Amino acid sequence: LLDRIVDYGDDWLEAQVDISDNTLFLEEQGIPALVGLEYLAQTIAAFSGVEEQLKGGSPKLGFLLGTRKFECSTDYFQLGQTITLKVQREMKAENGLHVFQCVLSGEGLSATATINVFQPEDANTFIKEAKA
Repeated sequence: LLDRIVDYGDDWLEAQVDISDNTLFLEEQGIPALVGLEYLAQTIAAFSGVEEQLKGGSPKLGFLLGTRKFECSTDYFQLGQTITLKVQREMKAENGLHVFQCVLSGEGLSATATINVFQPEDANTFIKEAKA
């Protein structure tokens, strides 16, 4: 869903999405603002992938647990808009829980959210144990 990674650091990543005719979730009015949560989750996944790659590893599966206080200044993202997404990790626990402060911005729009994710060390084992 992301078009590009713009920049990243130790605990943050910035990415962009270009809203076009080919953008997934496009409706007559544009892209519903709630899809912004998915864009932010994808940005967190990109951050995690970059972090793992820099350590010589490969991306790991993670789970979106939820969000608090998602507030957006618009109901729809419009065709032609470029949306900038920035995620900043605020907390990383030993058990795989991560908390990110997130900002989504673009011409005439802004959104913020706190997103909680869980990234187990071994996702396959976690899923098998969860099914048992």
